[in-house]
Amino acid sequence: MSVATVFLALSIAMALLALPCLSSGFDLGQSTRCVAIPSRLTLCQNVGYSEMRLPNFLGHSSLDGEVVPRSEDWRSLLQTGCHPQAQAFLCSLIAPVCLDTFILPCRSLCTAVRDSCAPVLACQGQAWPEALSCDRFPAEEDMCLSPHPKFPQFTKDLPKPACQNCPSVEEYPTMKGVLDTLCQHDFAVTAKLHRRRLPSGEPEFQVDGRVEFIRQGPLLPYDTQHLLQQWLLINLRCAHALVRPGRSQLYLITGTVQADTTLAITRLFPWHKKDANIATATRKWKHHRC
Repeated sequence: MSVATVFLALSIAMALLALPCLSSGFDLGQSTRCVAIPSRLTLCQNVGYSEMRLPNFLGHSSLDGEVVPRSEDWRSLLQTGCHPQAQAFLCSLIAPVCLDTFILPCRSLCTAVRDSCAPVLACQGQAWPEALSCDRFPAEEDMCLSPHPKFPQFTKDLPKPACQNCPSVEEYPTMKGVLDTLCQHDFAVTAKLHRRRLPSGEPEFQVDGRVEFIRQGPLLPYDTQHLLQQWLLINLRCAHALVRPGRSQLYLITGTVQADTTLAITRLFPWHKKDANIATATRKWKHHRC
């Protein structure tokens, strides 16, 4: 090992030891051991390495007693897709890579994930945990897990779901009411929303089958089903009101895309088999003038 390598390792160790503890139960100076990441720790599969340190950076020392069950607390947040590196950030703490030195996430990575994911937690009535306060992490990006390069500029222009007040649901609307709504909003789609009885680690709410466009507006065909799925997972309170457990419901969904590319669903019409007004309105829409 070269002198430069030794110096770098010592520098990293000194920088990490100077950090405040990430939780009251973990000390960066304590003895740790390496273990294989178990298959039951599903949150941190396919992260690019196979061994983790115990205790982890959250102070958990028992795989079955703490690490695995506590990791499930984060599953619903990751399912929202709130940030592309949320899994990497969380797993660097839950299942830290087993190397010669401790590798924490950089403060910049924490900040990026927090700024995208904290609003989702807030939408679900939860605060960003104090244990993940970003000032606890190192600023020196060559001594920690740094963010990937930013994604191409065009991705910023794609519509994205966000937390919002629950949209109105209108049962058995008139044909004119449906046509007026289609005129007032940027897009309209039909989609079947489904709620599982037993999630078993999968999202409880899903968009079942194809999404059909009535008015496409700024939405992209290949992305719309995923977009609606993410909206359901972010706006869980609304989703619970829209679909009963173990059921599916077909909706005509209308909404707008704001100047900041945020998607807002504004109105939903449950499409019942006996309701002819929605079917008639969607047929007439092709030749309708607002």
